[in-house]
Amino acid sequence: MKEGFKRIYFLDELRGFALLAMVVHHALYDVGFVLGYQWGYAAFDFLCLFQPLFWGIFIITSGICSRLSRNTLRRGAIVFGGGLAVTLATAVIMPLIGITGAEIYFGILSCLGACMIITGLLMPLIEKLNPIAGMLGSALVFLVFYSVSAGSLLFGLIKLPTALYSTNILMPLGFYKQGFFSADYFPLLPWFFMFLFGAFLGSYAKAGAFPKGLYKQRSRALCAIGKNSLWVYLLHQPALYAVMYIISFFQLIF
Repeated sequence: MKEGFKRIYFLDELRGFALLAMVVHHALYDVGFVLGYQWGYAAFDFLCLFQPLFWGIFIITSGICSRLSRNTLRRGAIVFGGGLAVTLATAVIMPLIGITGAEIYFGILSCLGACMIITGLLMPLIEKLNPIAGMLGSALVFLVFYSVSAGSLLFGLIKLPTALYSTNILMPLGFYKQGFFSADYFPLLPWFFMFLFGAFLGSYAKAGAFPKGLYKQRSRALCAIGKNSLWVYLLHQPALYAVMYIISFFQLIF
């Protein structure tokens, strides 16, 4: 954070909660994927109903923090690099050792890193705009572009040209051809505008205008997870795979 700003512990706790929920969600998928228990897939599918809530928490809090960061561009480059590392591990290294079906192209880290970089470049303009108008505009554009990956705008009211979906080159924006798969996928359209919503909301955090209760720490554990979100994200899946494969090994023995 920039010097002179009081830490908003509630943001750390929110992000920590969203990350913890994500780890549990991924663990349930791994129960099905690695151990072969169908109840893992069933529980995973049920929790998918709540996924957008956790996505929203994570992306909006990251947008808010972009207004408090010492160097949003540097932070974005680091996070984007973490996303590239995830792609390398899941799409190159894991298939070499026989683990397929978990490839990640432009997942949450890649998306957040790109959003931070774009927002950092646009920050002089963002700071000149009215935050209320910015939040309303960002929310509106987010809704307009929400169905881009399904080939349309405004939830199917406007169909987009099929030529946009003839290649995977535009995959980071939400356009990809049939057969594309990513176990974790967050294209810039529409998610950048959710991040931007958080960036405009962050103007109030920058001004110290959030409710006083948000500056108080309530859970050290959630704060610790939230403060170290990049490392938690990078390491949780290898740790889960290790645990699942150890369990699988002992199942074969006993």
